[in-house]
Amino acid sequence: MPDSIFQYRRKIKTAEELREIIGPAPRDNKVIMCHGVFDIVHPGHLRHLLYAKSKGDILVASLTADQHITKGNVRPWVPEDLRAINLAALEMVDYVVIDGESKPLKNLRIIQPDYFAKGYEYTAGSVNPKTQEEIDVLAEFGGEVIFTPGDIVYSSSHLIELAAPNIAVDKLVALMHSDGLEFDDLRRAVDQLAGTCVHILGDTIVDSHTYCDVIGGMTKTPTVSVRFEEKQDFTGGAAVVAKHVKAGGAEVIFSTVLGDDAFKDAVLEDLEAHGVTCRAIIDPTRPTTNKNAIIAPGGYRLLKIDTLDNRSISEAILGQLCAAVQETESDVVVFSDFRHGIFNRTTIPTLIEAIPAGAYRVADSQVASRWGNILQFKGFDLITPNEREARFALGDQDSVVRPLGLELYRQAECKTLLLKLGDRGVMTMRGVPERSEDSDFDQRSFFTVDSFAEHVVDPVGAGDALLAYATLAMQATANELIATILGSFAAAIECERDGNIPVGQQDLLDKIAQVEQQVNYA
Repeated sequence: MPDSIFQYRRKIKTAEELREIIGPAPRDNKVIMCHGVFDIVHPGHLRHLLYAKSKGDILVASLTADQHITKGNVRPWVPEDLRAINLAALEMVDYVVIDGESKPLKNLRIIQPDYFAKGYEYTAGSVNPKTQEEIDVLAEFGGEVIFTPGDIVYSSSHLIELAAPNIAVDKLVALMHSDGLEFDDLRRAVDQLAGTCVHILGDTIVDSHTYCDVIGGMTKTPTVSVRFEEKQDFTGGAAVVAKHVKAGGAEVIFSTVLGDDAFKDAVLEDLEAHGVTCRAIIDPTRPTTNKNAIIAPGGYRLLKIDTLDNRSISEAILGQLCAAVQETESDVVVFSDFRHGIFNRTTIPTLIEAIPAGAYRVADSQVASRWGNILQFKGFDLITPNEREARFALGDQDSVVRPLGLELYRQAECKTLLLKLGDRGVMTMRGVPERSEDSDFDQRSFFTVDSFAEHVVDPVGAGDALLAYATLAMQATANELIATILGSFAAAIECERDGNIPVGQQDLLDKIAQVEQQVNYA
């Protein structure tokens, strides 16, 4: 991985390190400090920093840490490490500090700058209460606030909303560098996925694609007339999670409930062909769940027809599933919840109790047309809900993503949370304290990895691929960043295909090589 973008890290210091370098006030060299988010460094920032540098000898740029930024749903767009490097690369900036507090007051007291530069917009009207706090702190050691001229005002938020820059590769490089990872580490992780035994329990879904040609509309009613061309059936739901895990190199045992029909036979035959050991319980009182999408030319979905029975499984079937979970020797147990009968508030506690001691416990909620609650899987090692499911579980429609994920992480009492954000990627939380003061918060406790899907054909099934490879990577490496990257890459590969087709190890290695090539080219 090229180190050229990281050469400026020498300028990035903690407040305590910087105080040692510049010494206490009064000083011969005047220190001026600026503070902000600096999410997208734009011309307004440059004018602000240039003016500040003209008023002092040493310019310190202080930026707000990721955990304190709540403006916009997925913000900051640029993570703190990369924002710090962006500022450090500017010639006029002498030092950069990442502020782990919600306000710069503590760092002002430590660094004791001679001047604290504020933007021109802070001079409008009465003094902002937050600015007054800063003025009061500066007065403690004789510092002053100066306001930079601002005839042109730019907004990072506005620029991001207009056209968010694609910096997925840059963010990935910065993340990997901060954890000391190279692309060879990702390849070695893929090689380590084989040999794990995974027991998956969940609802099987047969996803059908019925392709039609549009003939036209009826003359008397608003009915679209189509001509049937072909129909393809894909084994989906928890069954495709099992196929992904098997394609990743693991040994897979899959427990599920099927109806006594032709779809059952097709599922069993398909799973056997892919090397998945399926222990299906046949329930003649319900159909095998089938979701049939009627697709017009160009990939447009005209209609979806579901054949299913969402009532809870019987006590007898629950007992058989519990016995299967309890008696099956495996390294990992995955509960893949689609809310089509196996999982509900009555069955989940009983199934959890059946998980053997020492198994790595994973729960995933992928409920499209119904409601599932990921918080019913408390205390698991890994959970992978999406944003919609997180909001439902917490009853929270309003919070932006980071505090939403933080609260879900704490309430779920899990070890690792991968919050799926659709085309915005994945946010991972790990090792977050139950409750903490700003200074106790580990800035590496959460991070985001953007989506690497280049040509999205069918996003359905991306969550299955992410779940499979994140689970295998966590079991193999115990590294959340590697698990998130491999899971995100697998999801991207699945998005670039039509239908639920399992992602294999070679697919993943090809994606790693593709992204590495982009990094080296950049």
